[in-house]
Amino acid sequence: MKLSLSRRDLLKQGALAAAFPWLAFQAPSASWKNLERTDTAKRVIVIGAGMAGLAAAFQLRKAGHDVSLLEATTRPGGLVQTLREPFSDGMYADAGAMFIPENHDLTLKYVKLFNLSLKPFFPQGLPRVYFLKGKRFQAAEGEDPEWPLDLTPEERDLGLIGMRHKYVDPVLDEIGDPTGPGWPPAAAQDYDRISFGEFLRRKGASAAAVTLLGLGAWNQWGEGVETVSALLVLRAAALRRYARQFFRIDGGNDQLPGAFAARLAEKILYGAPAVRIEHRPQSVRVVFLQSGEHETMTADHVICTVPFSVLRRIEIAPAFSRQKSEAIQQLPYSSATRVFLQMRRKFWTDEGVCGWALTDLPISSISESTTHETGQRGILATYMSGAAARQFAAASETEQIDKTLEQAEKIFPGARKNCEGGCSISWDEGPWAGGAAPWMKPGQMLSLLPHIARPEGRVHFAGEHTSAWTRWMQGALESGHRAAREVQEGV
Repeated sequence: MKLSLSRRDLLKQGALAAAFPWLAFQAPSASWKNLERTDTAKRVIVIGAGMAGLAAAFQLRKAGHDVSLLEATTRPGGLVQTLREPFSDGMYADAGAMFIPENHDLTLKYVKLFNLSLKPFFPQGLPRVYFLKGKRFQAAEGEDPEWPLDLTPEERDLGLIGMRHKYVDPVLDEIGDPTGPGWPPAAAQDYDRISFGEFLRRKGASAAAVTLLGLGAWNQWGEGVETVSALLVLRAAALRRYARQFFRIDGGNDQLPGAFAARLAEKILYGAPAVRIEHRPQSVRVVFLQSGEHETMTADHVICTVPFSVLRRIEIAPAFSRQKSEAIQQLPYSSATRVFLQMRRKFWTDEGVCGWALTDLPISSISESTTHETGQRGILATYMSGAAARQFAAASETEQIDKTLEQAEKIFPGARKNCEGGCSISWDEGPWAGGAAPWMKPGQMLSLLPHIARPEGRVHFAGEHTSAWTRWMQGALESGHRAAREVQEGV
């Protein structure tokens, strides 16, 4: 069912979400069934205690299977990581997964199951700041400023949201349901052969419109809109199309993997990276490191949830099929570096703006991690992707903070004198992440997608990279459910 909402409707829904976060639980409609209890227990090794591994293990254990999780780090959650140090006053910032759209029903199911509380994610009421072409300006949410770009008269009249409706939305019906069987349909496959930038131009967008539409989330795919498959971006847009409310978990999004881990504590082996997977017709053996020593574990099935960027370094014997091996080797991962700045006070409110901004600087966006939090101090979280992220990651943390402040001062004057310190994280640098998120170049949706999630004998694959809900906790959870069902049903 299509929705047509006015700006007043959107603001009203935002106000309701702020006052009654539990309303989000009325949105989900899909039914995510738990596995039925079995009398035939299987021995299962899950590699990786991120969201996918935790969900798979949780489901399998409830169904009566014998499960062990091998986690390379000393914490659960993977890309769901909340930073509490070096911040003061009980403040925190989510460094990975940031928010939950209202239509992510499986994620919300577990939030409710574990009795976690939600808060609105986006700010409400105050205008946002933009910095483009060396100019700083502001606009209320849903409003269009006088963009300093050479837009056509029609595009200027349409505004940013109107251009999305004109150039993107009509195609979302054409590409169908990305979660359905047999996706993508033949009518959508041509969109994989071009970049998203080329797609916009073919739909009539001017060069200036492509620049504007490429700001923010769409620019975080790969190396920008000219490098990423149009079909990948359209799939993401289709899945987020009707979401109007967005939430974060009160106290930090890492409370969700923490709740899983608390219920699986004795089943998780931390500091245990897998180094070799030996799969046979009747069993699977995993070799892993523990305190520098090689140890082995044998099971009926293995669920591998690590990113393909990490799986490339794990020895496989015998080798997977050619198609699976190519998917593992060729799937790209985007670069992302985030710098978090603790401010002694939320000085941006003096100007009557919120702590959120979009820019064409190396810092592509700024968000306030302490939105809807009381207290004098605040945290500004910056985001860089692609080449800018790699350049920042090569510098020391002190240099990163200083360079970030140099740009932040242009966006929020007063940032430098109010900054008390900060920290940074680069998802490229972590040995067990290998990048922020998977993406696909033109042509790769058709060539790689059929093989990414497919099992190889007794080895199954999960993780948001194996789901249509790429880049989301929803995708990781959904893939964990799927892999657990494959194991139970002997797929």
